[in-house]
Amino acid sequence: MGKEFRGTIADQPDFDAGSDAEALYNAMKGFGSDKEAILDLITSRSNAQRQEIRAAYKSQYGKDLIDDLKYELTGKFERLIVGLMRPPAYHDAKEIKDAIKGAGTDEKCLIEILTSRTNEQIHNLVAAYKDAYGRDLEEDVIGDTSGHFKKMLIVLLQGTREEDDVVSEDLVEQDAQDLYDAGEAQWGTDEAKFIMLLGNRSVTHLQLVFDEYQNIAEKSIEDSIKSELSGDFERLMLAVVQCIRSKPMYFAKRLYKSMKGLGTADNTLIRIMVSRSEIDMLDIRECFRLRYEKSLYNMIQDDTSGEYKRTLLNLCGGDDDIAGEFFPEAAQIAYKMWEISAMTKVQLRGTVRPYQNFDPASDAQALRKAMKGFGTDEDTIIDIVTHRSNAQRQEIRQTFKSLLGRELMADLKSELSKNLERLILGLMMTPAEFDAKMMKKAMEGAGTDEHSLIEILVTRSNQEIQEMCSAYQNAYKKSLEDAIASDTSGQFKRILISLAQGAREEGPVDMARALEDAQVLADACNADSGDMEDKFMSILCTRSFPHLRRVFQEFVRCSNKDFEQIIKKEMSGDFKNAMFAIVRSVKNQPSYFADRLYKAMKGLGTDDRALIRIMVSRSEIDLFNIRKEFKETHDATLHEFIQVETLVGDTSGDYRKTLLIICGGED
Repeated sequence: MGKEFRGTIADQPDFDAGSDAEALYNAMKGFGSDKEAILDLITSRSNAQRQEIRAAYKSQYGKDLIDDLKYELTGKFERLIVGLMRPPAYHDAKEIKDAIKGAGTDEKCLIEILTSRTNEQIHNLVAAYKDAYGRDLEEDVIGDTSGHFKKMLIVLLQGTREEDDVVSEDLVEQDAQDLYDAGEAQWGTDEAKFIMLLGNRSVTHLQLVFDEYQNIAEKSIEDSIKSELSGDFERLMLAVVQCIRSKPMYFAKRLYKSMKGLGTADNTLIRIMVSRSEIDMLDIRECFRLRYEKSLYNMIQDDTSGEYKRTLLNLCGGDDDIAGEFFPEAAQIAYKMWEISAMTKVQLRGTVRPYQNFDPASDAQALRKAMKGFGTDEDTIIDIVTHRSNAQRQEIRQTFKSLLGRELMADLKSELSKNLERLILGLMMTPAEFDAKMMKKAMEGAGTDEHSLIEILVTRSNQEIQEMCSAYQNAYKKSLEDAIASDTSGQFKRILISLAQGAREEGPVDMARALEDAQVLADACNADSGDMEDKFMSILCTRSFPHLRRVFQEFVRCSNKDFEQIIKKEMSGDFKNAMFAIVRSVKNQPSYFADRLYKAMKGLGTDDRALIRIMVSRSEIDLFNIRKEFKETHDATLHEFIQVETLVGDTSGDYRKTLLIICGGED
């Protein structure tokens, strides 16, 4: 039985190549061209039919259709239409040729094509490259790349990966152990072993190897690659692993990165939309929605324009935001994502550590000197505060008062201003004081900053919440619970008060109870909205994060529904946002914070309060992990974003400088 067709472009019934050739000729005849007629016709024919049209065009008019399209069209729209008109192997060959010609190499293009194509597609690509350019592709790749990166590309270019039905069960455990021994278990890395196994074993075999590796290493193969390899070779091996796990998810990530961040990577967008439109675009769309809570269709609509946009949307084929259930491929991926999330032990790392030669008296004196007399020595203040741990800063505060009889916080407040003042004072507070202050700021004045309330209460541990409640009571002579109750309402108020108890369960997963909870949530999806919200809240606000990971995993199995999509579709307002935040934090808390930082800096103006809150509160906990997730998701470093987005309004550069020191590196 053949595999179900998962593309969005299929053969046009009642196809007539000669008639289509004539229609295209007429669309380009005379002054100007009928772009809509061109795009509508080309996107409603399969690639095989387009080749027949091209042959008919040459036969009827003695001209090459691609040459005429290049002459009539311009820019991104031209690249897209011409890409659709080439046979797949020749399109890949052109992309590879463009990636390695000239001064620089587009390594990401090489990685994407060579890791994602089947053996047959690789062989066709090599032949098409030879035919189109009269050159040997392997020789050109060798001449343009180096090191282990080059070696792995050459292995992939052979197109000799074992076929998917080849699984050597007796070798699964051995291969997993060999990968572990080649990396995590030794000083240095045996790259040749990674190349040999990841470049030749079948997809099905490697999927089993990755599961076994997780059991041995207690971390995913991706995390090991990130820690053991570097540069283009690291990116190449990660792409291989991602394609082994799920090509649709790999392409969903590539598409998201092509449209997110600073500008659109149109070459990547065009290449993927063209190359996958007849293969697995439906699965890519579903994976995109699963990972990014937004349909590919809507993202293209928001990020592109004109005939270029219309052509891309035709290739995309539909909007998935109205759906709630998975295609089989996406259901399996969702289940696997939660399983990996449940099994992976992530080592959290901050970016600010205790200062080795710490002397609180010396620091106190230096800070006093920096603020005495005419003018302020901001550099000294920034240097001391950002290079001491929070515990050390509290010692400096105490010593400042006992030595000098002055309140350090008051002095800093009088000497500094604007965002630099808020940032430095935030670093000087205890974490509980800072969180209490942020909660107070979120609720004071005319409007409430619901996103801040959600972020803090969802991501703090029981102990952190209890300490924050005490700090709030001490600072403002009112309980945090009373403040929340007077400033919010309805189900949202109930969620926040539940979370503010700091009573979330702790301890290991109870699998029987996880299955029971998953079924309760699945059944609740069919209840009326009030009952559903009550059931969701009773489980999501009280169970431990490890337990919830298992619950969400089993929810996919027993409902075939996307948990996040159910929240998006069935809930609204602040209650929906709170539920989303819990699920995102359970899945991957550093990723949740990376997304919050991105939102704080993108668009018109920077949300400095959110930026300061996250950078201060996570600097000694998991900011290093957040940085990694930021780069993984947005294809730009957190360091770069801070540099660009904090330029406006920061005339001295001290605020930006302080944030960059806390950030801790450029990745």
